[in-house]
Amino acid sequence: MPTTVIPPSPPSRPRLSLAPTRGRTVLDGGWWPRSWDPVAELPGLVLALTERHGRIRHIMLNIHAWDSRIRRLAVGPDVVRIGWFDTLDPALLVATTGRDDQVDLLVVPPGTTPEAAERAMAAAADPTNLRHAPDILTTGPTPQDATTTTSSDAYAVWDNEGGSPASGGIHRGHTESTTRPRTGVPA
Repeated sequence: MPTTVIPPSPPSRPRLSLAPTRGRTVLDGGWWPRSWDPVAELPGLVLALTERHGRIRHIMLNIHAWDSRIRRLAVGPDVVRIGWFDTLDPALLVATTGRDDQVDLLVVPPGTTPEAAERAMAAAADPTNLRHAPDILTTGPTPQDATTTTSSDAYAVWDNEGGSPASGGIHRGHTESTTRPRTGVPA
């Protein structure tokens, strides 16, 4: 059984912007960690997400972006499983709640300027946002009226942000998608 990491210090307050409501959005918000250290950064985020969405039981991250790879993290009375994936975009964090709801967050790199980070987090938390996490970081903000996609864009991104728009939009909750990474680690 993997060792459960207990953070040595109290969690910091996360720099986080969440969408006002959950719905059929591309992202549920944006998070700007202060470092790439998961032991320092994840506890505060987990507590904030727990307050909003209920218990967080699993977090999925890109294996190459972070400084270390812990498997289990104690946060308050809960233990959160951490999954590391080569195919998950570094700009995306996927959290799974105790009710199997999926919370998708833009991850703004720690070295980003405050102005750019605030813009990116606001775009990710905007309920009208149609851009995926890596697109927000690479293209910056778009005008309010630029929310349509062309038919050639409709199938451009499958990965971990809900699949094809033609399949009815975002897959959440108990809906399984073969494109989402799963760890197979028992709860």
